[in-house]
Amino acid sequence: MSTAAPSRLVIHGASGSGTTTLAAELSAVLGVPHIELDAIFHQEGWTPLDRASFEEVACELAAQDTWVVDGNYSQVRPIFWSRAQVIVILDLPRWRSTSRVLARSLRRGVMRTQLWNSTTRRLSNLLRLDPERNVVRWSWQTHHRYHDEVPAAAAAEVPGASVVVLTSPRQVSRFVEELAQTL
Repeated sequence: MSTAAPSRLVIHGASGSGTTTLAAELSAVLGVPHIELDAIFHQEGWTPLDRASFEEVACELAAQDTWVVDGNYSQVRPIFWSRAQVIVILDLPRWRSTSRVLARSLRRGVMRTQLWNSTTRRLSNLLRLDPERNVVRWSWQTHHRYHDEVPAAAAAEVPGASVVVLTSPRQVSRFVEELAQTL
C-alpha cells in the first residue's frame, strides 16, 4: 500500500468474515462513505434488485471520488474494481466465519432484527439445505472463493490496485491501525 491513505477500497470475504464491520470501520477512519452492497441488492421481502438496476446504481456509486464498499456480487465487481485503489480480501479460517455467521443469524432471528429494506432473518432458514436460503451453508460452501479465486482474480484483473489478503482478526486490526497512521 502507498504512504497516502487510499480513498476507494473494496472489501470481500465469506459471509461472517467481517466485511461489513471492516468496511464501516475503514469508512469512519478515512471519513469516506460506506457502501453496503447487500443493502442495495436485497429489496423488501428479500427480493433481489434486477441486474440492470443493480449495475446502474453500482456505476453511480463507483463514480464517486471516495468510498469503502463491501459485498461479494460478481456482477458489479468489475465496476468497483476498475476504480479501486485497494482490494481487501478477508480469508479468515472457515470455522471462524461459519461460527460468526451462525451466531449473528441466531441473534438476528431471535431479535427479529430489521436488515435492509425491511428484511429480517428467519430462524427456520437455518434448517434449510438450500444455501441461497441458509446463510450458514452459503458461507461454508463459498468460503474457498476468498482463499483461492478472488485474490488471484483481483491480482490479475486489477494490476493498479493493491491486493491485501488478511487471514486473522489480528491482521485486520493491524491493517486498520496502519491505514489510520497514513492520515
